[in-house]
This record gives sequence, C-alpha cells and structure tokens, in this order.
Amino acid sequence: MPNINFEVDDDQYEQLKETKKRHGLTWKGMMLYAQEQLDSERGE
Repeated sequence: MPNINFEVDDDQYEQLKETKKRHGLTWKGMMLYAQEQLDSERGE
C-alpha cells in the first residue's frame, strides 16, 4: 500500500488536526473527502 507524506508548518498541522477531529474523520478520510469535493466542483 503506498504512503502519502508531506510537510506542513505547526500552525497548519494544528488547524488540520482540529478540522479532522471536529468532523470525526481519519487523515485518510479527510483526504478522500477533499478529493470528492474537488471533483464534484468540476462536475466530474
């Protein structure tokens, strides 16, 4: 299974972590949700 790794600064990490927690998502779930939203905005 491939891994996705990227770096963010401490403030971005804290914001992402809070969003993930608020919506009850895993990191993978948050990425997949973002992908679905981006694709649906383009009508794909």
